[in-house]
Amino acid sequence: MWGAEMGANQAGVVIGNEAVWNRLSCSSHDLVSRLLGMDLLRLGLERGNTAREAVEVITSLLEKYGQGGQCSDIVPDFSYHNSFLIADQTEAWVLETADRLWAAEKVERGCRNISNCLSIGTRVDLCSRGLMETAKEKGWWNGVEPFNWAIVLGGGASGELENPDSRWRCGKNLLEENAKLGKFKVEDMMEVLRDEKSGINRPGGDFPTAGSQVSSLGCDTARACHWLTATLAPSRSVFKPFVFCSSNKMTGLTQSPAGVGLAPGERKHPLWKVVDAGKEGGEEIRHLESWCLETGDQERRKPFSEIDNVFNEAVEKEFNL
Repeated sequence: MWGAEMGANQAGVVIGNEAVWNRLSCSSHDLVSRLLGMDLLRLGLERGNTAREAVEVITSLLEKYGQGGQCSDIVPDFSYHNSFLIADQTEAWVLETADRLWAAEKVERGCRNISNCLSIGTRVDLCSRGLMETAKEKGWWNGVEPFNWAIVLGGGASGELENPDSRWRCGKNLLEENAKLGKFKVEDMMEVLRDEKSGINRPGGDFPTAGSQVSSLGCDTARACHWLTATLAPSRSVFKPFVFCSSNKMTGLTQSPAGVGLAPGERKHPLWKVVDAGKEGGEEIRHLESWCLETGDQERRKPFSEIDNVFNEAVEKEFNL
């Protein structure tokens, strides 16, 4: 596996990924090695200088090579299709896939989230060539009612999860509740990602939360800043600031041991081990996170040549708590 379920590039593009299942999900077909969602995300960030370009990169690769392969080294024979939330400073897209078919919705107002279900409805701004014709030919859609991507391609599939749309509905409600006054802040997003009742934050089980990211995408006077836990369990982790700079080399405290065939437990990096053994977030964590928020905001406003690698400094502070 080469890539991750979320990331950012120096051009200011950010992408997040979720597993989805649909009427085209088939384990025998989907477990054949092709491109994983993490591959597509990485390549979108590598080649896309805007959110729209990243959409085009991912969809062209999807149509040419397809998606598939073993998606977990913890749960055997686990596969899924992929959805993506893709944004830059000026626009945002939701991209959802079903095998080599896809649909994209441009986000123009309000809050938007993705989770483990198809969520694009009748607003399809971009799609794979011949999508609606295929749906009609296969008998998935009668061609009379408005084409609803989630209903037509969803097919009631839920994959390995019970109530896969539950996290999506809860996330949508949490975002809308926090944004009611029009003052949605970085701190609010961090708290959404820490919510356990909704299932957004999963501290254990077969599918634990393995990392969390909050990105502020910048403006004319500030660069993008990304706050990353780099660890499991955001409820007991610190969101640490990262701003692209001339010295992006990461500290060894967040580098996993190298080697072929390492078990998941053997790949834990030093900071992960500290957080894994820790307790729920206390005053020390909240105090450090306040410093991280303030420091990240300061660094993003500096000229590029003057930006410091404050992520490494924050990691060391958390490691020594």
